[in-house]
Amino acid sequence: QVQLVESGGGLVQPGGSLRLSCATSGSIFSINTMGWYRQAPGKERELVATITSGGSTNYADSVKGRFTISRFTISRPNAKNTVYLQMNSLKPEDTAVYYCNANLRTKSSGAEYDYWGQGTQVTVSS
Repeated sequence: QVQLVESGGGLVQPGGSLRLSCATSGSIFSINTMGWYRQAPGKERELVATITSGGSTNYADSVKGRFTISRFTISRPNAKNTVYLQMNSLKPEDTAVYYCNANLRTKSSGAEYDYWGQGTQVTVSS
């Protein structure tokens, strides 16, 4: 059984920062890509950022700041089983439930599948 557990959400004022964490556990053989997605009320779930096992990152345009400097930074120390999302310069439109995703292979599986965490609420409001 594989589990993804997110933490770090909460209420923050506009312009503030939060750091989300996602830890995986269980009978995992290997993890390919990990990422963060979010879903605001009445909207579809959307990609925020992803990071491969090799460290390549991808960000949604909505979290990129000016001159391609991203407001959000995804990291995965030593390409291990934990992924972080540092969120700076938060805006009210960043309010959503944030979900961790991992594309991984379990020790009993011959293929990679997507697994999801339960989500953590991020609210940006004054």
